[in-house]
Amino acid sequence: MLLSNILNRNNHCSNHPFVTSTISPHSGSSIIPSSLQELRFDGNLSSEDNDHAAKDFGNVHHNLPSAVLHPKSVSDISSTMKHIFKMGIKSELTVAARGHGHSLQGQAQARQGLVINMESLRQEMHFHKEEILYVDVSAGELWINILYESLKHGLAPKSWTDYLHLTVGGTLSNAGISGQAFRHGPQINNVYQLEVVTENGMTETSFSAGRGELITCSEEQNADLFYGVLGGLGQFGIITRARISLEPAPRMVKWIRVLYSDFSIFTKDQEHLISSEGTFDYIEGFVIINRTGLLNNWRSSFNPKDPIQASQFNSDGKTLFCLELAKYFNPDETDMVNQEINRLLAELSYIHSTLFLSEVSYIEFLDRVHVSELKLREQGLWEIPHPWLNLLIPRSRIHDFAEVVFGNILTDSSTGPILIYPANKSKWNNRTSMVTPDEDVFYLVAFLSSAMPSSTGTDSLEHILIQNKRILDFCETACLGVKQYLPHYSTQEAWRTHFGPQWDVFVRRKSTYDPLAILAPGQQIFQKARTFS
Repeated sequence: MLLSNILNRNNHCSNHPFVTSTISPHSGSSIIPSSLQELRFDGNLSSEDNDHAAKDFGNVHHNLPSAVLHPKSVSDISSTMKHIFKMGIKSELTVAARGHGHSLQGQAQARQGLVINMESLRQEMHFHKEEILYVDVSAGELWINILYESLKHGLAPKSWTDYLHLTVGGTLSNAGISGQAFRHGPQINNVYQLEVVTENGMTETSFSAGRGELITCSEEQNADLFYGVLGGLGQFGIITRARISLEPAPRMVKWIRVLYSDFSIFTKDQEHLISSEGTFDYIEGFVIINRTGLLNNWRSSFNPKDPIQASQFNSDGKTLFCLELAKYFNPDETDMVNQEINRLLAELSYIHSTLFLSEVSYIEFLDRVHVSELKLREQGLWEIPHPWLNLLIPRSRIHDFAEVVFGNILTDSSTGPILIYPANKSKWNNRTSMVTPDEDVFYLVAFLSSAMPSSTGTDSLEHILIQNKRILDFCETACLGVKQYLPHYSTQEAWRTHFGPQWDVFVRRKSTYDPLAILAPGQQIFQKARTFS
């Protein structure tokens, strides 16, 4: 009954999927009770100078919390959750776990609530190198640090994101995908065990509420919570530790780019590669619309297979599709890997004058986006609005999508990269909270736009948000069966549509593990239960 009140109240929210208004980071008064401030912490609770917790990478929404907890132990988090749960519906206090601050729509913010800075919870990594390879890590640990530490043991995680300066808890609360997902699935498919603090300490077999308890969960133990938290958008508990699957790490990478002018041939080749044996280890792609000097820009990182032919290629005014590939190897395997690459490339129908290759270290390849980040920071172009739109599109409708979006709605790709690559649904565990299109193969299409704060042109925040809405409106009108990745909706009805048949399970898990709807208010799925006047 309590959760039904929360659901009903949420239906009165605006139905617009992109809210352009920004809440002042200084609005609202503190609702942090003195009793919480009097708790003894190994870390500290800060009620001042918390503007950083009202910001994220999206830089569109800004909601100032009343306080930020910087935990040094899991007990700091569990005692806080226990205390807030005991306050019950008389308190409006909500809690958001914040990692490295790379949310896009204020999902890790808590207006007038409490933000938990998970990066403060750094614990020693423990490696297991016997039959099953894994590492136990803190949820506040960055993936880049896990990579560095794993490589010291000759190991590495199997599945990645394109950008590694993200926390474990953050990516596992969504999915964590990159060009390896066609083979290994997303990061949420490569976790053996989690430690989670729930609002009320309840599990499938424990019904004593009010403890803010740390629960160990896995496929065999407390499986409902385990799968619920994975891709669960922070709704059911706070991940504090994770056991990540590892594999032997390669030392080098053959990194390849080729171009296509025909979308049908491009997607046919991508789908061929993700279904082939002995294929590449990483398969992505991106769309280039009306860009000049494209191949010349590649020369800073890649070498053309045929420099003369490459110099004669003209990309001006065209819509092109880049296939980006990587093959991992060790130095003693160079000849064999070169033969494999030549065999695989011979099966593809790309524009042969556009074949570019590079050879880099494994860590240099995986951390490639960080190089761009450093350049953008130098130019003051990193901490600007990023109104990104990430969509998962069924294979059967990807051509309908491309025809309208790449051929009509978008006139250029100058505001940021447009990623596009397929994934195999069989590699995604359907027991997690993450939802995907209901086809064997679906595409990620990611519009990674950056908005210039003072602009009124096509690179302005307003223009990009309107463009995003046009794309979403087309997807809805054409009934493409699209799902948002890193979803953002403002009404319960939109969330219900997003989750589809999984909505009832999602609501049940919420009522079990967070019945007062204290957690992750920035997702705008449920509202905090409170007394009514």
